[in-house]
Amino acid sequence: MTSSRTNPPSDRAAGTDVGSPAWELLLPAVEEPARRRGRALQSALREAVRSGRLVPGTRLPSSRALAADLRVSRGLVTEAYEQLTAEGYLRSGRGAGTWVGEAVRAAAPEVRDLAERAPGVRVDFRPGTPDLSLFPRAAWAAAHRSVLGRLPHDALGYPDPRGLPVLREALAALLARRRGVVADPERLVVCSGVAQATTLLGFVLHGRGLRTVGVEDPGSHEHSALFTSAGLATTDLPLDDEGLAIEPLVRSGVRAVVTTPAHQFPTGIAYSAARRSRLLDWARTVDGLIVEDDYDGDFRYDRAPVGALQGLDPRRVAYTGSVSKSLAPGLRLGWLLAPADMTDEIVARKRTMDLGNPSVDQAVLADFITRGGYDRQLRRCQRAYRERRDTLTSMLAECFPGTAVSGIAAGLHIIAGLPGRYGPEPVLLARAARAGVALRPLAAKTAASGDRAVNLVLGYAHLAPSEIERGVRLLAEALRDPAGPDPGEGRGRVFT
Repeated sequence: MTSSRTNPPSDRAAGTDVGSPAWELLLPAVEEPARRRGRALQSALREAVRSGRLVPGTRLPSSRALAADLRVSRGLVTEAYEQLTAEGYLRSGRGAGTWVGEAVRAAAPEVRDLAERAPGVRVDFRPGTPDLSLFPRAAWAAAHRSVLGRLPHDALGYPDPRGLPVLREALAALLARRRGVVADPERLVVCSGVAQATTLLGFVLHGRGLRTVGVEDPGSHEHSALFTSAGLATTDLPLDDEGLAIEPLVRSGVRAVVTTPAHQFPTGIAYSAARRSRLLDWARTVDGLIVEDDYDGDFRYDRAPVGALQGLDPRRVAYTGSVSKSLAPGLRLGWLLAPADMTDEIVARKRTMDLGNPSVDQAVLADFITRGGYDRQLRRCQRAYRERRDTLTSMLAECFPGTAVSGIAAGLHIIAGLPGRYGPEPVLLARAARAGVALRPLAAKTAASGDRAVNLVLGYAHLAPSEIERGVRLLAEALRDPAGPDPGEGRGRVFT
């Protein structure tokens, strides 16, 4: 090909660069036999418009320039332009050149957003999301500017897959101070949230020959999905009032189990001191591993938070956490602190997965922590979430007398046991959905049968007090409606 393909004539300057990949799509067409070359050129040009490689409003080269660039006759290009203009793909005017038509927008592929949304919901009580409006935009932006101003050039290269040393040091000090974690910066691995930390552990455990991991029941469905992606099966293990029940755990034969001991999800209990001790004894006896998901351990409203289980035996506990509840899940920043003999395997797997987390984001979080911004953010969130929890419990007492709120005063959700007169559960959920109130029922495979209470997992952190009041009143009005749908209709409309 001639150099004109990469150095387009000046008459093409107003449009797309003919050296761009869009024009590369035309090259196979001009290599067709002469009798098929015209149709092939039209087809290639048409597909370039349809696929969005040539966007609406793009000015095309003149027929003479494109013909010279592709080494075909000008008549072939002119014919292609005329044909696509007739079809509406292109538009042209005397002396104005040829352009990609605006009407082609409808033919462009839809760019979908697969993030979870709740269309049509008026108040969403489903748990798991903090108040994203509390994200400290100004402080984060200031830290970002400060970091970029002093970050050395080599810090923008591929990072240590464990994370930037400055962040690992900041996190180690933070976790030791706030959560009682035995934190060695050399063993701490920065991850894309607890999800990646769990997946990394799953791959390492699978590589060591484990095939099954125990998970809490009820518990987070994500744990099972993440371990499945790493080739591991999961077995459900029941809870009692003190935490994970030890006897079923022993009988299961598993040698690794996932726990949420500081604030069990979703029941809201904190593991008792005796149960923590027995759980560690189990791990030592079977040469096992306890995975601690400390997803909201900083948020305790009636007393100081219970320290992390990992601090009692770092050799038997892999500790995971993130900023998803304290800052925002979209940051995708978390950490994993595993027993020393697993660190090298975890780092090797992390390296092959993504070569490390973004350096700038890590440096900003390190700056935010060391300058006190993270502690201030936690205090701000604690004040807001305590108020919202109090609002929710008082509204439930007012609108649903006899409701039992279980679990400790902590975290971002509660368990509300509505008296049986508000059920059965399918009817309640169906009427709530019809009223635009999104709910999540407490579902446990080992839940006691015959319990007539309707147990709901209600998230409150992401809702302003006024929204909480509105949501509870909407639910109360919906349950007073005698024309609510029957249970059969409800099963198709439950929010989970």
